[in-house]
Amino acid sequence: MGPEGKIIPIGQVDGDAIRDQDKVMLLGQDDGYFRDKNMRVTVVYNHFGPNCNQRMPRIRYGYAHVVNNLYREWSQYAIGGSMNPSVKSEANLFIAPKSGNKKEITWRKDSIGDKESWKFCSVGDIFENGASFVETGAGRAKPNYNGEQTFPVVNAKYVRSLTRSFGVLICIKRSRC
Repeated sequence: MGPEGKIIPIGQVDGDAIRDQDKVMLLGQDDGYFRDKNMRVTVVYNHFGPNCNQRMPRIRYGYAHVVNNLYREWSQYAIGGSMNPSVKSEANLFIAPKSGNKKEITWRKDSIGDKESWKFCSVGDIFENGASFVETGAGRAKPNYNGEQTFPVVNAKYVRSLTRSFGVLICIKRSRC
């Protein structure tokens, strides 16, 4: 977040296909960097997996709006937090691993405060293969977007087709890419 509350697109994550990664995305400098309490991040239109282990994202302090992403077969967790963050998961498609017991999407690291009071909420998400999202905290975590920052959220049932062509372009010689 830049001056006057304007969004600065540094480290913007959208429209990516990410696979075969251990620690995908950590938002926040470190546990001692309290200025990250003002961080607001939107993670949108991504395809995570297969074979992504954790941190899609993990957020320290701050707020993350995680929207219209496809999550396939994480190894530990999909969305995590530490240091009392707020997370709004909205209209994502979560496909848990077919085998094993890692069906839970969220993870919370023991740190300051009661992690049961942290705001982790799910709105309009779709869960397949037994995926589950443990919601915590009173009230809803909501983005404080102004008129210039708002964007349409697509129904989660369309996320599979929305993210189908994300990732590296496949181009053919002598053809426009």
